[in-house]
Amino acid sequence: MKADILEKGAIVQRDGETYAIAPHIPGGFIDLARFSRLVDVAEKYNASAMKLTSGQRIAIVGIREEDLPAVWNDLEMSIGYAIGLCVRMVKFCPGTTWCRNGKQDAMGVGLKLDKLYHGYQLPAKFKIGVAGCEYSCAAPLTKEIGLRGTPEGWTVTAGGNGGAKPRLGDIVAEGLDDGQALEMAGRIVRFFEGCTWANKIRLGRVIDKIGLDEFKEQVKIGE
Repeated sequence: MKADILEKGAIVQRDGETYAIAPHIPGGFIDLARFSRLVDVAEKYNASAMKLTSGQRIAIVGIREEDLPAVWNDLEMSIGYAIGLCVRMVKFCPGTTWCRNGKQDAMGVGLKLDKLYHGYQLPAKFKIGVAGCEYSCAAPLTKEIGLRGTPEGWTVTAGGNGGAKPRLGDIVAEGLDDGQALEMAGRIVRFFEGCTWANKIRLGRVIDKIGLDEFKEQVKIGE
């Protein structure tokens, strides 16, 4: 069986021969021209299927290895980091941009986090979720960093994941404005980046190892 090709964002499929790719689509928001291009490229290279992913991407499934360079060239899109030890996704909802329930600007903050951290190399896979209200459509509690909008500001959680050993994130700060929430996210990313011993160990397990109080002390805001 062939292996995943990280530098091409290519994930080997069950047949052991073909690959799936997932171009980067921040927040899942895509204009019609780019959507049409995805469809055209999938047809041109005889893809098996297209799939809407949980990471707010549109994957093209069943690409031959020899076609990967041409596919990316035709798409003119960047890689969506669905594999590798890095920030694999920044998932966010429409927030106050479009949703009637939005309490905070999830789209604005999510786009900033995406620009800063999507693909950012870390000791283990890492996900960020930003939800504009308490309904939490972006599932922030199951992400390494979660932002949930309230009328009073952002509630920030850390250490969640929905993997083989699911864990809900711990609350580390409440009532933050946009700038403070972005700063807190940066502190958490930098903390985990410094955990060089945590090879393939998710952030939640690191928090469990050192204790929540110690973690909060190391990432506390305003200093």
